[in-house]
Amino acid sequence: MAKAFDSISPEHANFIQAQKMFFVGSAGVDGHVNISPKGYDSFRMLSPNQVAYLDLTGSGNETSAHLQDNNRMTYMFIALEGKPQILRLYGDGQVILPDDPAWEQYASLFDLHPGYRQIIVSNIHRVQTSCGYSIPFYTYEGERNTLIDWAGNKGEEQLEQYRKQKNSTTIDGITTPIGKKFADMR
Repeated sequence: MAKAFDSISPEHANFIQAQKMFFVGSAGVDGHVNISPKGYDSFRMLSPNQVAYLDLTGSGNETSAHLQDNNRMTYMFIALEGKPQILRLYGDGQVILPDDPAWEQYASLFDLHPGYRQIIVSNIHRVQTSCGYSIPFYTYEGERNTLIDWAGNKGEEQLEQYRKQKNSTTIDGITTPIGKKFADMR
């Protein structure tokens, strides 16, 4: 049932582009495994073996710290409409913060929604598809504007304070790249 590939094919790319949501999975060397859902138009395929996503401010920041800890992550896309399928991208990840020299190169690929905090760029070494036969059908009704409205209402100064409080360390105490930036500012 499962099939493995060395890169993202045009067929895989078409499937990925049709999905309205994806998940990222990561884990530190010790501690909790994290799986985060991602929405909006925040995912980009840069080449058959490189992808990126725009990461927005949220209640935690596990993925970026896990990438500093062991640099492994998985993306998962599932068909909620149409033909059943699951597609996973296995690779590494690099965190690009807004003050990083590479920021402009990657940020230009996205609509920068209020609350953007970083871009994750991943080199993909394995693509795997599986059947998805047990995944139920769901109908897409539209995007939730809640996160964008929340970030827009806070403004950059309050968002920075929020990130300092909520995004500087993981639930396991690993310092995130954002946390390191705040520590360097002291």
